[in-house]
Amino acid sequence: MTTLLFYSDSDDIGSRVDWWRDTVAEQMPELEFRAWPDAGDLAEIDYALVWKPEPGLLASLPNLKAILSLGAGVDHIFADPQLPQGVPISRVVNENMALRMREWVLLHVLSHHRRQREYDQLQRARVWRDLEQPHAGERCVGVMGLGELGGDSARHLAAIGFDVIGWSRSPREVPGVRAFHGRDGLKAFLAETDILVSVLPLTPETTDMIDADFLSRLPRGASFINAGRGQQVVEADLLAALDSGHISEATLDVFQTEPLPVTDPLWTHPRVTVTPHIAAFTDPRALVRQVVEDIRRVERGAEVTNPVDPARGY
Repeated sequence: MTTLLFYSDSDDIGSRVDWWRDTVAEQMPELEFRAWPDAGDLAEIDYALVWKPEPGLLASLPNLKAILSLGAGVDHIFADPQLPQGVPISRVVNENMALRMREWVLLHVLSHHRRQREYDQLQRARVWRDLEQPHAGERCVGVMGLGELGGDSARHLAAIGFDVIGWSRSPREVPGVRAFHGRDGLKAFLAETDILVSVLPLTPETTDMIDADFLSRLPRGASFINAGRGQQVVEADLLAALDSGHISEATLDVFQTEPLPVTDPLWTHPRVTVTPHIAAFTDPRALVRQVVEDIRRVERGAEVTNPVDPARGY
């Protein structure tokens, strides 16, 4: 009998354990599904499907064949200092997630580009005024992170006429996008960017990456959109850049602390838009299909569908 352990510290995900059990059973009835804390004999666990597992949990599973993430990011797995070495990790990648991210990124890039926040303010003041706006080809959108999600968004931004550039840690090629990479390419990338979109994974290198010095390298009046991870942004530095006018506005989907505390100044800042980590939420049925496919692949000696490189952290 092959056994899967389900673990989530999210009330939203965890409250649907019965749904997960039933849906997995529909696609793989021969798989035994166990939900934490009713794990039974830990030596019998072959696979772990997890979101933010408590430290040491994965290391307590002596016969673990693969770790399957309940989300696109895997930083919640690498946060475990006792993470077992040599166990394959698979992250979520599917067309639905790319579509969701694309929708969110295009919505907010266009909102910044067409000065929608200012028009909203004019409406509230009952002022009829047109604001100067360049066309898309005169606006440079810089996308940080050119993997499946960021690369897809960058291609579609280029398709609607924006001048799109991209930055990644290592060289990447995306049709219609001028690409920069590495530390040497970052300064030039930032200097050209009018609207910065981050879809970066969280790694030790990207933690606190977007600080005062980073933001100062953007042109004055640039705007910022973050769908990567909140821990990449020094939020006090971002607020200072907004207050000084160096950054004109920001749209944030991710934060240092989630849920965002009700007293956090980002909630009420006049030039910040907050969304509650929904830019590219996972379609549960698509995730179950990937989980089943990963288990079947490993059982026949193949690699998981979207393997994570431990050295890179994504």
